[in-house]
Amino acid sequence: MPEHVHLIVVPGERPIPGVLRAIKQPVAQRAIRRWKETDAKVLRRIAAGEGRYRYWQAGGGFDRNLRDQDDLADKVAYVHHNPVKRGLVERETDWWWSSARWYAGERDGVLTIDPVG
Repeated sequence: MPEHVHLIVVPGERPIPGVLRAIKQPVAQRAIRRWKETDAKVLRRIAAGEGRYRYWQAGGGFDRNLRDQDDLADKVAYVHHNPVKRGLVERETDWWWSSARWYAGERDGVLTIDPVG
């Protein structure tokens, strides 16, 4: 999505907060570095003082604990349909950054999916 991300993570050996930090920190650093190089106006909106910037929304996001396979399937369906609902694409598989492509058997997307089970 242009202004947010959906991520479904199945707990493994690393605690979820560490996984999220490992994903979010380099994304923020890369975006801010690029915006500094291009003197992007967005930097003024995300300035957090003392030369710092807040790339991600404050707080822990909107986490959900999924209890069973049906709940997981519902959330995957929601994530896949979100770009269609927002009018960004006509079909779920048209959103290049979605796992919908992988689930549909199209392995040419930019995402690598680790299937559960």
